[in-house]
Amino acid sequence: MKSIFNNRYYLFYSFILSYLFLSFILRIYLYLIVCNEINFSFLLIIRTFLLGLLYDLEVALLLMIFYQFYLLITPKKLIGTFLDKLLTYLILVIVLFITLFAFFSEIPFWIEFSNRFNFIAVDYLIYTYEVIENINESYPIPIIFITLFFCIGLIIFIYHKSKIFFKTFNKKINFKNRLLNFLLFLIITTLGLLALNNKQAEFSKNNYVNELSKNGVFSFFTAYRSNELDFDLFYAKINEKLAYNLVKKNLKDNNQIYTSNKINSIERKVVSNNEIRPNIILICVESLSANYLKEFGNTQNLTPKLDSLASKNILFTNLYATGTRTVRGIEALTLCVPPTPGNSIVRRQNIENLYSISSILKTKNYSLNFIYGGDGYFDNMNAFFSKQGFDITDRDRGNPLLEENKTTRHNIETKDVTFENAWGVCDEDIYNQAIKCANNNISSKKPFFQFIMTTSNHKPYTFPENKIKLTQGNRESAVNYTDFALGNFIKKASKENWFSNTVFIIIADHCASSAGKWEINIEKHHIPAIVINLPNNHFSKINELTSQIDIMPTVFGMLNWSYSSSLLGKDVLKSDKDNLRAFIGNYRTLGMLKNNYFTQINDRKQITQYKIINNKREEISMNNTQDSLKNLTISYYQIASHRFKNGLMKNSVNIN
Repeated sequence: MKSIFNNRYYLFYSFILSYLFLSFILRIYLYLIVCNEINFSFLLIIRTFLLGLLYDLEVALLLMIFYQFYLLITPKKLIGTFLDKLLTYLILVIVLFITLFAFFSEIPFWIEFSNRFNFIAVDYLIYTYEVIENINESYPIPIIFITLFFCIGLIIFIYHKSKIFFKTFNKKINFKNRLLNFLLFLIITTLGLLALNNKQAEFSKNNYVNELSKNGVFSFFTAYRSNELDFDLFYAKINEKLAYNLVKKNLKDNNQIYTSNKINSIERKVVSNNEIRPNIILICVESLSANYLKEFGNTQNLTPKLDSLASKNILFTNLYATGTRTVRGIEALTLCVPPTPGNSIVRRQNIENLYSISSILKTKNYSLNFIYGGDGYFDNMNAFFSKQGFDITDRDRGNPLLEENKTTRHNIETKDVTFENAWGVCDEDIYNQAIKCANNNISSKKPFFQFIMTTSNHKPYTFPENKIKLTQGNRESAVNYTDFALGNFIKKASKENWFSNTVFIIIADHCASSAGKWEINIEKHHIPAIVINLPNNHFSKINELTSQIDIMPTVFGMLNWSYSSSLLGKDVLKSDKDNLRAFIGNYRTLGMLKNNYFTQINDRKQITQYKIINNKREEISMNNTQDSLKNLTISYYQIASHRFKNGLMKNSVNIN
């Protein structure tokens, strides 16, 4: 073996050691960023870094798999020739580029999400235009690439000075030894793939520790493989009949009657009087955390327009987003369903004609419009909304709707764009499109429903000049501009003849950041919602615990609508207080907040409960009281997953 380490394979082993060293440095840097969130323990740090070393070694071996094959097939007589040197350098540069690019990418990803690469990184790889443009607008790309190639050159220079290339090209090895080396490499690499998985890194109750133990590249491909998770295989379950009974008991509001005795039917008749049918504009604001508003303790005066609207209208003060992505917010607001494990339903297959708020709105003869400032191809938004019967207004970049349907797609024309970045046109421009769309709808003499998705409060945090006093390029400025644009929209809309008969719902898709010490940080899901211009209603605070999936059923209740519902959302104003709950999920970990208890389940069939006291949580052992919360939590997620998987979310309501 000594001869192997000192000749043809010297470059191979040198790269492995280099990768392990660079990974070690990166892990130290990531640790320093979040060290205040980790209770220092020498043994914990040792375990974290040793476990990380195993993942790093496996990735290093995988990165060199092509080079190993090249070493095997290169004849002894070609070793050290110009062709051998050329191909070796080429392979090394490519591998170093991939390696360093991954390392450089992990730093901003960690700062933004406090995670190694995960589902979000997978999504970003798929939607290359938006991501590349966002990177280009957010970071100094030329400097990054100059630094990247400088580092590649520096490593090659160090290798050269260390005579690594000299030994690689001047020491020859016969085919038998090359084959033995290749087989040894193949066995070790394969055993590593079979033995390692990301779950082994999740040994701590502190999510930062778990993520530090991982390797970004390994985590990326783990996320890619597990884009959807089968609840039946990975999560704790209870008897299906019991699960449905628990959900139906909790779900039923005081003005509802179940219409079927079938166990798996949740269809119920909502009964009310004095129905009104105003136009409805739902504004889903990108990353609007509750803590940006004055009502929730902010002293920076970032949202004066929203603060004013909140003080004069209906404000939800105890509302929680279901997830950490825009598609989760869309899912919660349209399908009114808890966040099933894996990716949002919005991004899945078999989503045509799902029972959603559009099913109810169509029975009320509403025209439906989805208005987005970017290309709705991103995150499958156009496909999802079109399959629910919405007409689309977006910034068409040449991506067609994925299905032939009766919906219409309107392109935001360049002449109507005053400012645009990677994610789309600025909020002012999208609101102008909403007014234009509303004016067109009025001529049809039908009430309209608009779902507006904003983009300005998103990195790179750029917007039109001279609109606000704050400088561009940071989250606080983007929030301030978002607030300015929204206030300007309400002011403009108030001059239109349809305004007096239009209800506005302002709500966030998710918080600005969900990262924190815990895998699910309840406080990082706290979002605001304001209902404006509701007839015969003045300022009031709705302090009841509210899930994002409850917003539209509650608004329908405010409008006194009678309808058939198969939604899993509730009208919180017509529900017994003891039945209120909020759902919060994070791809694989799912939870329910109820009566100051948070019950959490994960894909290892583990169940954990916490007592929430003054926004802090304390893990508790389950007793009989909490056992009922465990069963209800499992039931909701089990039923939601079961219904989608088996086509029970398909529309069964007669829509004219």
